[in-house]
Amino acid sequence: MLRDIISNDLYTILLTIGFIIVAIAKLTSPKRFDDFVFVVGNSKYLKIYSREQKFFDKFDALLFSNLVISLSVFIFIIHKYATGGELLSLDEMFKIAFSIAVLILIKVLIERLIGSVFEIDSLIDDYLFQKISYKNYLGILLLPINALLLFSFKPTLPIIYISVLLLAIVNIIGLITSFKAHQSLIKYNYFYFILYLCALEISPYIVLYKVFFAN
Repeated sequence: MLRDIISNDLYTILLTIGFIIVAIAKLTSPKRFDDFVFVVGNSKYLKIYSREQKFFDKFDALLFSNLVISLSVFIFIIHKYATGGELLSLDEMFKIAFSIAVLILIKVLIERLIGSVFEIDSLIDDYLFQKISYKNYLGILLLPINALLLFSFKPTLPIIYISVLLLAIVNIIGLITSFKAHQSLIKYNYFYFILYLCALEISPYIVLYKVFFAN
């Protein structure tokens, strides 16, 4: 029992850090944060702030940090349920968080490289801004989900499925929004679009599934 208490302290700290990071993002950019909260189903945020984007954006960087932490905690919850209560160490949590951050950043860099090679930098920048915004929104959603699963509800398979489904729906909405914004371009480059979809949108999730669930 003592081991559970000690371990839960780690995830409580991580959860608190996530809330603090989001609070800092809101305090430093209150208007932008208020617009960001309604990004799902409302293109106002994407239209306004895509024009102001920079290579390094402090607001996005803060929310990305929360995404990495929150997603790591969510993976811990799934791992704990799947293994019947086996807990992850601090070192394992760090490796998970580092792997998530590296995977997302490498994917973004590859997409930027593709944009540079084919001289479509502005198009790729807009597309990436939309995708990153929706992924950061997932990090916001994970905060209350993680809090409930850690302290209020005992994780069960239906609850985990519902949580994953909710996150998947938001991610799909983000992809559809991005694709609709560039549908004319996709229409005339359908083969390359399918190739991109398989290589950079689907395959990373298959790799993650193999890594965490294949065994």
